[in-house]
Order: sequence, then C-alpha cells, then structure tokens
Amino acid sequence: MREASRSDSMRGGGRVAGGPEDKRLLRGARSRQLVLRQAVDTASLDGLDGLSFGKLAADTGLSKAGVQTLFKTKETLQLAALDFAREMFIDAVIRPARTRPHGVQRLRALIDYWISYAETPLFAGGCYRVANMADFDSRPGPVRDALVRDQHDWTATIAHELRHAVDAGEIADLDTDLAAFQLDAVLCAANTALRLGDTEAADKVRRVVESFLTPPA
Repeated sequence: MREASRSDSMRGGGRVAGGPEDKRLLRGARSRQLVLRQAVDTASLDGLDGLSFGKLAADTGLSKAGVQTLFKTKETLQLAALDFAREMFIDAVIRPARTRPHGVQRLRALIDYWISYAETPLFAGGCYRVANMADFDSRPGPVRDALVRDQHDWTATIAHELRHAVDAGEIADLDTDLAAFQLDAVLCAANTALRLGDTEAADKVRRVVESFLTPPA
C-alpha cells in the first residue's frame, strides 16, 4: 500500500516562517486533522453516508461553515476520510509488519497487527472498510473506487507474502490469490464477530491462517 511523503520546506515569495500566513495554514491543517479523525470514527459506526458537516462541527467544536470550507462537498469529505483511514491502517498494520522477513513471518505479523487493529479498535466501529463496503459495492463512483482500491491493495499484500512463502519452500504450493481472498473473508467475518462480543474471534483467525501454512510434503 502506497505511502505519501511531504516536504517541510517553503519556497518563493519571501515569506518568513512563523508569519501570519503560516499560522493560518497551520490552524487549517490542525482543524482538518481534527475533523478527519472524528470523521473516520463516525464512518466506522454510521457509515460514510452518516457524515455531515453539521454533525462533525458539533462533535469537534468547530463551526459548520469552517468544516464546509475545508471540504466543500460531502463526497470530498468522504474521500478525504477514506484516505485518512487508509494512512492510519498502514501505520497500524502494514508498516510494523515490514520489520519481519517476507513470507510466513511477515504474513503472521500482518495478521497479528490486523487483529490488534480490529480488537483495540483503531476506529470506534472497527474496520472502516468492512463498515462501508456493503453500502457502496453497488454504487459506482469515486467512493466505491477508493474502497475497491483499498480492498485490492490489502488482499494483494496478503497474496504477495503467500507467494514468497511458497517460493521459499516455507509452505506447500497453493493458489495464493484464492487463499488471500479466503483469508480476507475470514478477517471481515472476525471484525463483525468482535463487534458482537466474540472473545474467541482472534484465536479462530489465527487457526484459519495456520491452516494455509502447511509445510511442503
């Protein structure tokens, strides 16, 4: 999954760092982050359709006009919330797992970090994709496209580590794309089970994962 980078340098115009314009931009950036953090929690509970400028203003203490100035339209807000949630997911699940070698070790790490992400949970309503995919799977448009991209990137990450495990002789040969699809389905089911209070959901996930990691005969 891709990672965004940003330069801290300022060019041109002769502005002095810390001047009025810089402070205004900093306040805007802080307000945007505050709104988006609340938006992803709301979207995980009420869905992306549950986002509104008025509710986010009330929840963050900002003005409705101020929130609307930041995002202009509801669709822009929804897409920004998805991007924000995606980056949080990468920070919580993908990046920590990169310290492990490719293959079985990294796959297990990805699953362990995903379980922590869902159990904690990182978002108030659990996994943001699971909370919204069913609402948008039959609604063409940019929001659906963003959800599909995230889903594809996640299953591709799982499949990639399974391929490494097969190529390294760690596990028996298998259809890695099919296995990734099945593992993602288990994770989606586990997210729902965790929301319903199933205290054994994490153990069930690990047992299913291990069933795919059979050593070669």
